[in-house]
Amino acid sequence: MVTAVVGANWGDEGKGKITDTLADQADVVVRFQGGANAGHTIKNEYGKFALHTVPSGVFHQSIMNIMGAGVALDIEKFMSELKSITDAGVPRPQIMISDRAQVMMPYHVHFDTLEEARLAGKSFGSTKSGIAPFYSDKYAKIGWEVNEFFQDDEVLKEKIDRIADQKDVLLRDLYHTDPLDRAGLLAWIKQVREMVRPYLGNVSLYLDEAVKSGKQVLFEGQLGTMKDPDNGIYPMVTSSSPLAAFGAVSCGIAPYYINRIVVVSKAYSSAVGAGEFVSEIFGDEAEKLRNHGGDGGEYGATTGRPRRVGWYDCVASRYGCRVQGATDVAFTVLDDLGYLDEIPVCVAYELDGKQITDFPVTRDLKRCKPVLKVFRGWKCDIRGIRKFDDLPQEARDYVNFIEQQIQAPITMVSNGPAREDIIYRDSPLKK
Repeated sequence: MVTAVVGANWGDEGKGKITDTLADQADVVVRFQGGANAGHTIKNEYGKFALHTVPSGVFHQSIMNIMGAGVALDIEKFMSELKSITDAGVPRPQIMISDRAQVMMPYHVHFDTLEEARLAGKSFGSTKSGIAPFYSDKYAKIGWEVNEFFQDDEVLKEKIDRIADQKDVLLRDLYHTDPLDRAGLLAWIKQVREMVRPYLGNVSLYLDEAVKSGKQVLFEGQLGTMKDPDNGIYPMVTSSSPLAAFGAVSCGIAPYYINRIVVVSKAYSSAVGAGEFVSEIFGDEAEKLRNHGGDGGEYGATTGRPRRVGWYDCVASRYGCRVQGATDVAFTVLDDLGYLDEIPVCVAYELDGKQITDFPVTRDLKRCKPVLKVFRGWKCDIRGIRKFDDLPQEARDYVNFIEQQIQAPITMVSNGPAREDIIYRDSPLKK
């Protein structure tokens, strides 16, 4: 069994908790894309952690934690995060990094920061973690696979010079700043390659053998469908695919190995960064939802910046679940809505005077307005409830309605931040 845990929406859906919970039955946990630009928040017996680079299975000592070739490997942040985990009393985890993974170079972060400053008010809302320059170089074929670091100095110098000849033109003529420090880059490569050497391995071969031997493998995605560069709200997207299908590409396994796709969707909507967000709310209404939401409020796990919030968007979520290929939906933070007398849900978009229920391209999305249906709130604390039938009728009505709208089976309902705060549900849509 290979299970993928991915996001239906804009990210920040609560995937970290779901991954951490499902990891109890896993032998292998895989981070297959993205970098340190987003995080998973996990609360367990060791404390509360915001993971940015390492897989969420690091709290389980029996699990092999893998970083696939599709990740943006920030070696220094990886080492720092690993140290912070072990310093908190977590036993040192098993970790394997694909020897085909590409490395986040210091100049990627530098270019990301410079470009966001140049764009100013028209920026993409980057976390300035180097993600866009990293993936740009990867597909321009001037990236660095980590295995390339283990070569003679002359080979490394030749590639550094070839890359710097391009980069320095931009640094000098577009950004009006200093050129790359070529000698410093060589020294940096020789330093960090020794840090990462013990963790490198053949991920494709390892996973193929693991699946064939019957091991339980869990893929964890970063962000969500709306941030996919091909199927999301382009150009306000990330630079690698957060779709479950990309897990097979990143790790070099057959796509049909992934036979369970758990799509995580939050009981309301939230987003970090720029981009179209039809059901977004503002002012005091947004501030109340933001401060009631999440575990300690809706603030980015990586940046700490306030997340944009809005009502549940059935149009975006149905699309997100379809594109991901949801076999199960984990519906999270239902408990955070307990303060509301009424709970609006976006059931359709109004586009140029007509109602639509299919998610449009970004050009049209800009003109969409939410069509809302209002539900009665349950006005009580539902944490601690373990059976779906024990939830207030209003909460059950809310979940049942959304399940019909998104046309995907909600089999898990999260009603608190802890691992045990999950209601497992028999969905009528589950085949």
